[in-house]
Amino acid sequence: MILETAAIAIGSVIATKALEKTGEKVGEALWDKTGKFLVTLKKQSPHTVVAIEKAPDQPLDYGKAVLEVQSAAQTNPEVAQAVQELAEAAKAEPNPKFAEILAMPNLEKLADKIGQVVMPGGTGNIQNQSF
Repeated sequence: MILETAAIAIGSVIATKALEKTGEKVGEALWDKTGKFLVTLKKQSPHTVVAIEKAPDQPLDYGKAVLEVQSAAQTNPEVAQAVQELAEAAKAEPNPKFAEILAMPNLEKLADKIGQVVMPGGTGNIQNQSF
């Protein structure tokens, strides 16, 4: 699984929650995939789901969360499928505010930094990100 896909999945959950607080709506497909992702991940990694659900009210260590989602997806095909489906739904979401929120943490750069840290001998600095 690509780190960027895990980052998009996590960012999608947070962006959906942020829009919900402002009264904005997201598409039904994205809403359903977000719920499925959280339920599936909760079976494998409940502490990660708790951390994701607390964001954006509490800062989330994106690097750690992305690595935990990737690890869960590598060991559980059901989680991998839920992550992939959520990332695809996020990319297809028509709400422009959703895309704007999702772009805020610049998930592609985040995934690159995480990849640098994970690679043997790699270095990188991952800070907490919040909206």
